[in-house]
Amino acid sequence: MNWVVFDFGEVIVRRTEALPELATRYRASLGEFEPAYWKHRDAYDAGASDLEYWGRIGADLGVEVDADLSAELTALDLAGWSRTDPETLALLAELDEAGVPLALLSNAASSMGRHVERQDWARHFRHLVFSGDLGVIKPDPAIFTALLDRLGARGEECLFFDDRQVNVDGAIAAGLRAERWTGSGKARAVLGWKGAEGPLPFSC
Repeated sequence: MNWVVFDFGEVIVRRTEALPELATRYRASLGEFEPAYWKHRDAYDAGASDLEYWGRIGADLGVEVDADLSAELTALDLAGWSRTDPETLALLAELDEAGVPLALLSNAASSMGRHVERQDWARHFRHLVFSGDLGVIKPDPAIFTALLDRLGARGEECLFFDDRQVNVDGAIAAGLRAERWTGSGKARAVLGWKGAEGPLPFSC
C-alpha cells in the first residue's frame, strides 16, 4: 500500500495571523513577542503543556501566566492555525475519494492535535500523528519510525510533503520519499494527479 503523508502547518492550513493578538495579551509589541513565540515552540511541540509553553514566553516578557490566561492564549493560537487552504482541501478530498491512503504527520502540541482531530477535513486521513503525543519532533528519525510503525508501512511506500526542507531531508534520511511543499499544484505534478478523472496516483 502506498501512502501519501502531509504536514499540517503551512500545508493544510495557512500561516497563523494570531500573533499580534497574542502579543497584546502579554502587553508586548509584536517585535517583542514573536521571537519568544518561536523560541519555545519546539519544546511545546515535543510535549510541553500549554501552561508550560505560555509560561515560558511570559517569563521572557516579564508576564505571569496563570491557567486562565493559558487557556485564553491556547484558544487564540488554535484559531490562528485554522485557516485552511481550499486548494489543498480539494486535493485531499479527491485523493480520499479515489481510495488513496492518507496520513498526517505534524509538529504540533497535543492540544493542537485534539483540535485538528475535530475538524471536518480530518476525516480524509486514516492516521493523524502529532509530535506532542510522541515527545519527539521532526526531523528526528524517531518520529518517522513512529509514523511507519503506525501505518504498518515501509519508508519507500510513503511520499511525504512538508513545507520545511529540513523535515524533507529528515524524511529522506529515514527512508521515505519526500518533497518540499510549495503548493497543491506542485503536489499534483509529483503525484501525477489531475483530479478525480485523472491518472492513478504515484507508484513508489
